Amino acid sequence: MTERIRKMRKFYIEDRAHRAFRRPPLDWEKLLDLPVFMEQSDLEKVTRVFEIMLERELPVIFPEERLPLLRTVVNFPYFIFGQTVRGRKIHENGMLSNICVDYSRLLSCGLDQKLTEIEARLTELARNPGENAGQIEELSAMRRHLAAILGLCERYRRHALEKGNRAVSDVLSRLPGKPPETFQEALCMLRILHYAMWASGAYHNTLGRLDQLLYPYYQKDIAGNRLTKEEALELLEEFFLCCNKDSDLYIGVQQGDNGQSVVLGGRDRNGVSQYNELSELCLQASLELRVIDPKINLRVDSNTPTAVYELGTALTRTGLGFPQYLNDDVNIRALTDWGYALEDACNYSAAACWELIIPGKGMEIPNVGGLSFAGAAQRAIRNHLEECADFESLLTFTKAEIQTEADALCADTAGITILPAPLHSLMMSGCLESGRDVTQGCVYNNYGLHGAGLSTAADMLAGVERFVYQEGRVTKAGLLDALDRNFSGCDRLFHLLRYDGPKMGRDDRANEIGASLLEMFADSLEGKRNDRNGIFRAGTGSAMFYIEFSKNLPATADGRHAGEPIPANYSPGLFARCDGPVSVVTSFARPGLSRVANGGPLTLELHDSMFRNPEAISKTALLVKSFVRLGGHQLQLNAVNRDQMIDAQKHPENHRNLIVRVWGWSGYFIELDKEYQDHIIARCEYTSADA
Repeated sequence: MTERIRKMRKFYIEDRAHRAFRRPPLDWEKLLDLPVFMEQSDLEKVTRVFEIMLERELPVIFPEERLPLLRTVVNFPYFIFGQTVRGRKIHENGMLSNICVDYSRLLSCGLDQKLTEIEARLTELARNPGENAGQIEELSAMRRHLAAILGLCERYRRHALEKGNRAVSDVLSRLPGKPPETFQEALCMLRILHYAMWASGAYHNTLGRLDQLLYPYYQKDIAGNRLTKEEALELLEEFFLCCNKDSDLYIGVQQGDNGQSVVLGGRDRNGVSQYNELSELCLQASLELRVIDPKINLRVDSNTPTAVYELGTALTRTGLGFPQYLNDDVNIRALTDWGYALEDACNYSAAACWELIIPGKGMEIPNVGGLSFAGAAQRAIRNHLEECADFESLLTFTKAEIQTEADALCADTAGITILPAPLHSLMMSGCLESGRDVTQGCVYNNYGLHGAGLSTAADMLAGVERFVYQEGRVTKAGLLDALDRNFSGCDRLFHLLRYDGPKMGRDDRANEIGASLLEMFADSLEGKRNDRNGIFRAGTGSAMFYIEFSKNLPATADGRHAGEPIPANYSPGLFARCDGPVSVVTSFARPGLSRVANGGPLTLELHDSMFRNPEAISKTALLVKSFVRLGGHQLQLNAVNRDQMIDAQKHPENHRNLIVRVWGWSGYFIELDKEYQDHIIARCEYTSADA
């Protein structure tokens, strides 16, 4: 890390001195003349708010920075748009979220050329304005968005000139009107577009396949001796710091849940690895900076060299909670099986957490809802155990519960409204050409459903099979009575189920039941179409549902009290005494995961002492490699220290920079709500890499 980057990191991350330049919250009701504003079309509303957001930004330039833009307007009027969508079915808050645009659509030509294309289309459509009114309105909104960005950048250029920062003023004399020509310009252009996307009210704006997007600029500069590898790393690190400047202003369930993810590596349609020198520099930048953004996803396959896993493991050792590994062997097959073209499947990226999305082509909602495996199994046991003569009958009722819940979730997605997103539309396939907003559909329009509490469900069913049907140690009536009483006065049964019962991640039968539940989930969505003519994709992720579902879940037959947490993502239960991470990896890396590859990693918490020498790094890297070769779809490792987190709860002032993985994202531990802190502590930790 250079001295310049060290100073910037201290300024932005440690001291947060840049926040002194933020403006007092804007009075949006006055600015918008609310009664008049509410009578306007949705498209006019989002466009006018975007213009005001950028008009009200005050340019702030610091002496040594090369990549500009800082949020000084702190409050986007989500509350007003909440009134706009009231009475309509929406996803989350009704704004566009969690897609990956194709930034190259604007990087390749610059905004001036795109404006020329828009003007040409508007001239053509003006020949028949009545018939083309919708397209004219959409294209006019796109034009206004680009004009607002150009206006902000011109103000920044003048301000940089006044402050004597020629590095920024010179770049902005070309950008974003003209296309970038150098690596620095490409980073600056990407920064401008990403910043503007947040200012539009859209959220969880991913950065996509950053190494593939920027590699041509990097390669050209290196070949032309205009840039050294060390200078490129310094620019990358400044760009990464830019992602952290204003992350506290980006909405999410918790601070840090902002969707600023990148994907590195991957193979093309011919099976050739696209991991390159820039991929490695991105990993190095994250390793040196140790900040929560951007979140790193690393695409790997059975041919990935061990050295790549070792570099990823070195990054895991820092405690950031990434990289997350995405297995191309499974995920590309999953996408093609779901109907994606091979070229697009090979170009997949990750959404805010881990869901698979296609840059520039996917207008998908990969987290449209969550199914509770634990809830389905609990209902089957509670309502049907007494009538089931054998365990297979109980599984049949469980499958019916999963089907019923899946049917309801799919039906509930009909008629979802998403507010227009003209800027994003400019970077999505076919939108400019058709004058159609991306929120009305794109090449792929599929929905993804999470499946939460899988191991809890597998553990309770495996326990019932063993103790009720096979060994007869527990009666049906006795089990149901204990569940009704939340195990009060049933200490022996509670201990038997909680600690001595078969557990997924340790026992073959529980693993088999878990695999069967996943098949049931995939089967329940087979042949279903959403009202955008897309499919429904099953996944093994839990998102925030592992907290939500557990609160109202009664006592369960794995020895869990009512209200106790269920595990996050595709992971062992919190009561499973597994025989180390190798046992877990071999249990969870199973054939058939391509049917449930919407997203959701096997998540392992490993004690940070496992990463303290080169031999341990190599062993952990081989563990990851084994998971990939065995057929696991996604893997995410956390280096954790339970004692440190407990101390951080007591003395947060001493642990300001402690970073943890929450579910599909990382955040500062002391900024999380206590229920999330407690869950992370509870799921610690496996003790050895070679168990």
